[in-house]
Amino acid sequence: MNALDAIRQDSDTDNISGDATGIGHVIEPGVLDTTHGPILYLEDITVSFDGFKALNALTLTIDRGELHCIIGPNGAGKTTMMDVITGKTRPDSGTAFFGQTIDLTRLNEPQIAQAGIGRKFQKPTVFEELTVYENLALAMKTDKSIWASLFFRLNGEQRARIDEILALIRLADEARRQAGMLAHGQKQWLEIGMLLMQEPQLLLLDEPAAGMTDEETARSGELFLSLAGRYTLIVVEHDMEFIRQISRRVTVLHEGSVLASGTLDQVQADERVIEVYLGR
Repeated sequence: MNALDAIRQDSDTDNISGDATGIGHVIEPGVLDTTHGPILYLEDITVSFDGFKALNALTLTIDRGELHCIIGPNGAGKTTMMDVITGKTRPDSGTAFFGQTIDLTRLNEPQIAQAGIGRKFQKPTVFEELTVYENLALAMKTDKSIWASLFFRLNGEQRARIDEILALIRLADEARRQAGMLAHGQKQWLEIGMLLMQEPQLLLLDEPAAGMTDEETARSGELFLSLAGRYTLIVVEHDMEFIRQISRRVTVLHEGSVLASGTLDQVQADERVIEVYLGR
C-alpha cells in the first residue's frame, strides 16, 4: 500500500465532521527566534535585471503575527520581493533575515520552505484529480522518503489535524469531493489549507482575491483575519476593497523601494501614492 492508497483508506473510514476548531498547535517554537518581535527583516535589498533595478535598497520589517498588505503599481517590485524572501531570486546586495538568526540569502527554496515560509501564487495549484481530503493529507509535513511513503498511514493526530484545517477553510462538507470540481474560490482556500498543513510561520499570498466573486472575496477576508496572530501573512493585492477589509498596516512599493507605509487611510491620503498609484 502506497501513501495515497493509505490516505484514501483513512478518508473513506474516518468520520470527517469538520467540528474541530482552532489550529493553535500548528506553530512550533523550532529554531525561529523572534524574541525581539519582527519575523522578517529586509534591509537595503537590491536586485537588478539587465541594468533595471527591480528592487532598489528595499528595507522592510514585518512583525510576528502581523497581517501586512503590500500594494503598488505594476513593476513596483512586489513579485521580486517575494522571490527574494522565498529564495527564488538572489539579491545583488542587502540582507534578508527570517527571525533573528536565519539568513535567507544563504538558503535555497526547499530549505526556506522547510524553515517555515510558505508561498501561494495567484493561480491555485492543487491536485485536481484527488479529493480535498487527499490534497491536505499529501501536503502534510511528514517524512517524504520512498521507504516512509511505502508504509505511510495517517494516525489519529494527523486525521484530527486535517479535520481542523477542513473546518478552518470551510471545506469540511467538500472533503470527499474531487478538487477539480471545486469553485475557483474553494480551490484558493484548499491551497491555503495545503500550505497550513506544512506548518508555516510566514505566509506570502499573491493576489489571493483575483477572480473571486464578491462572496468568495468576503469569506477569504474572514479567513485571513482568523489566521492573523497565529501566523504572519504578507498579502500582495490590487483589490482595494479587499485590502480595506483585512488591512492593519499597508506598505506601498514604487520603483523597488518603500514609498509609504501606514494604515490604508494614511497611504491613500499620501500625495506621492495618489500620484504614482491611486490617481485622482
